[in-house]
Amino acid sequence: MLSPEAAFEGALILIKGAGDLASGVAYRLHRAGFPLVMTELPEPLVVRRAAAFAEAVYSAQTNVEGLVARKAANVAEALALARQGMIPVLVDPTTTCLGALAPLVLVDAIMAKRNTGTRITDAPLVVALGPGFVAGVDCHAVIETNRGHWLGRVYWNGSAEPDTGIAAPVVGYTAERVLRAPCDGPIETFCQIGDAVRQGQFVAAVAGQGVAAPFDGVVRGLIHPGLMVRAGLKIGDVDPRAQREHCFTISDKSLAVGGGVLEAVLASPAVRARLCR
Repeated sequence: MLSPEAAFEGALILIKGAGDLASGVAYRLHRAGFPLVMTELPEPLVVRRAAAFAEAVYSAQTNVEGLVARKAANVAEALALARQGMIPVLVDPTTTCLGALAPLVLVDAIMAKRNTGTRITDAPLVVALGPGFVAGVDCHAVIETNRGHWLGRVYWNGSAEPDTGIAAPVVGYTAERVLRAPCDGPIETFCQIGDAVRQGQFVAAVAGQGVAAPFDGVVRGLIHPGLMVRAGLKIGDVDPRAQREHCFTISDKSLAVGGGVLEAVLASPAVRARLCR
């Protein structure tokens, strides 16, 4: 019997974005045996860096739950890393690698809440996460990313639920658990992801203006220090549950969304036709 890796050889999946939701998608697909390439911005504004493959852009290599992602200099290196069982991350904000890679599946996991350029003709199967896309128009399938009964559902027609702009509640805390930049400027961080903090403790500062923990908990996410940020941008996340291991593992939401993408891939007639050749 063929191993999953052998069965899916040549079934390359390109994931646009390498943040926490995109990393949940990559985790599910990689575990199922699909070769992957991910793309990212030169300076990703990812908050949950300890559970996101985007961190490879800054550190050259990162490990999330046993899966190794490595920054690739070009398409050839990315393909070589994928063949070695790693997850390559290309700095390619406009996805210029699309033509050279010719993926079987394209997943738009940028989570911009709008379509930033993905087309239904980009690959035999195009899957998009969350609001901003219409299945059958921008892509073949849309995955629900809003927490609740429909999380992770695959829509072959229509759109996902609209963006609420409200953080999901955690032990009763919603918007207050999200740390936001008080002004434009460079960010300085005073804590590490996973650190315990007390209410009122300064976690970071932007242009000298401090950003304090709203309650006791752990720093679940924190944007990369030194970046220029704009006022109102999400720069951190404090978790009142104070479970340090949650900071370094893929969330239930990301895994649910990843499961939806895996379902769409395996259910796609275009993918099945390629795999059955």
